Amino acid sequence: MASTQSEVRALLDRREEACRAKDIDRLMALYSPNIVYFDCVPPLQGFIGSDAVRRNFLRWFDEYEGPIGLQTRDLNIAMSEDVAFAYMLHLDKGNIHFSKAGLEEAWIRSTVCCQRSSDGWSITHEHISWPFEFNREGGNVVMSLDPDIVDQEDVQQDR
Repeated sequence: MASTQSEVRALLDRREEACRAKDIDRLMALYSPNIVYFDCVPPLQGFIGSDAVRRNFLRWFDEYEGPIGLQTRDLNIAMSEDVAFAYMLHLDKGNIHFSKAGLEEAWIRSTVCCQRSSDGWSITHEHISWPFEFNREGGNVVMSLDPDIVDQEDVQQDR
């Protein structure tokens, strides 16, 4: 099992490196042709298949003037012999939309599902999200790791 975990961790490391470098071919080589990718952006049904996911990644790459600042934190991997899933936090820096909103960086959540075939491990599903804090005014996306930003007691009272 330790070997399997090392293989999945290596796949996720290659994913992060390819994202940072905006290397679309290297990145897409990690994904299953039947990938289903749920992103923070529409459509609600996600991006289905390699072509749609490739277009979405290229759109995302264009939101950075240079390399993508991406760091992984709190990685957890659960697996069996041929199936694995991982969840983690990513610190994302350099996105032009963040700077327009007065932010230097934002934390996002990521869940990645992987499957092993005769060709090795590939990513079959990915889900990227930000927590959404509901309040009386509607709501806010929470992009900070600071636990003081969201007071869970206040969130419960506002519902």
